[in-house]
Amino acid sequence: MGEDTDTRKINHSFLRDHSYVTEADIISTVEFNHTGELLATGDKGGRVVIFQREPESKNAPHSQGEYDVYSTFQSHEPEFDYLKSLEIEEKINKIKWLPQQNAAHSLLSTNDKTIKLWKITERDKRPEGYNLKDEEGKLKDLSTVTSLQVPVLKPMDLMVEVSPRRIFANGHTYHINSISVNSDCETYMSADDLRINLWHLAITDRSFNIVDIKPANMEDLTEVITASEFHPHHCNLFVYSSSKGSLRLCDMRAAALCDKHSKLFEEPEDPSNRSFFSEIISSVSDVKFSHSGRYMLTRDYLTVKVWDLNMEARPIETYQVHDYLRSKLCSLYENDCIFDKFECAWNGSDSVIMTGAYNNFFRMFDRNTKRDVTLEASRESSKPRAVLKPRRVCVGGKRRRDDISVDSLDFTKKILHTAWHPAENIIAIAATNNLYIFQDKVNSEMH
Repeated sequence: MGEDTDTRKINHSFLRDHSYVTEADIISTVEFNHTGELLATGDKGGRVVIFQREPESKNAPHSQGEYDVYSTFQSHEPEFDYLKSLEIEEKINKIKWLPQQNAAHSLLSTNDKTIKLWKITERDKRPEGYNLKDEEGKLKDLSTVTSLQVPVLKPMDLMVEVSPRRIFANGHTYHINSISVNSDCETYMSADDLRINLWHLAITDRSFNIVDIKPANMEDLTEVITASEFHPHHCNLFVYSSSKGSLRLCDMRAAALCDKHSKLFEEPEDPSNRSFFSEIISSVSDVKFSHSGRYMLTRDYLTVKVWDLNMEARPIETYQVHDYLRSKLCSLYENDCIFDKFECAWNGSDSVIMTGAYNNFFRMFDRNTKRDVTLEASRESSKPRAVLKPRRVCVGGKRRRDDISVDSLDFTKKILHTAWHPAENIIAIAATNNLYIFQDKVNSEMH
């Protein structure tokens, strides 16, 4: 997976014209479903776009199918809270797919306040030959019906229908930052800055509060919840991260209210590195359980860390994402970039991790070989079959021909949202208003 062997090509990229970028077009979440056949994106305009992987071509049976637009729908609209005089944005904060139970697909989408359950179905046949209705669906005059016939199903052009099945509202006072579906396939949780609620997928009018860190006096508030996720196999376990850089593993069997955690994962701070920005850059922006359930992956501003569930004292692996920014923290604080929330992702075998950076760069770290690579999602590399060339950021001293100086990085181009296909080496990268889908050219498994 090193720079010399990195031969990834683009499977497909979905680009909108940069000269017409509006705030509503900016992608705010990316999520593969459990098979990887569908990929959903949400944007700041409240829209959800679902891409479907095309089946393999008969002429080229080993060629991988590309992702094409399958369905687009408006998930959330802007609202206004008249009691608090607050505008509620339509921006989609998170999308989570539910495990497929039948021919239909289901997903949860949320903005700051309201979670919605959507059902996605296909129709390629229509009934014809009703006895009491004409072709337009109007009721016939019964006196004209002289014989009875059996209605038949006739083929029609494929229609993808998206319908709202449930709306889970009024569960959060603060902004929802994460949702996670439980492995029991019956419940899910939603987290805001101070509370985590447990919902049943069939019940919309009430939820169960499982974590509440709100102090009696808000002036005593020292940290907020930044992300949360259920364990992939044990339905009683979940983790949540905080703005102080700690992770709390909770067991719902221990108590109804999980304010007392089962395990606290926290790395002691090095006093020699202490600065004004220490607390800001240590805030965890994302946490993900590995597919095996043994490890947790966290992202803070400068690093990604791998934690073993059996070892709370310190992470077992720490990877520097863009350590060259450590000297730039003052200017990043002034332009608010220091508060950017980058996500992280595991590959299907938990051997490689991925996260985004600035200048439309994203980073990959191979846990086995300890090699890493910086790649760029750009229009230049968006031509089909184009090979992604490794990029290098230089801080000072000698520069190679293709190196980019740390002073010329574009901080408006940032990759916050990434997703990895659950089984194959296909990754989805959201770069502002563009979605890039890259695929490993040679290996179906990354080693």
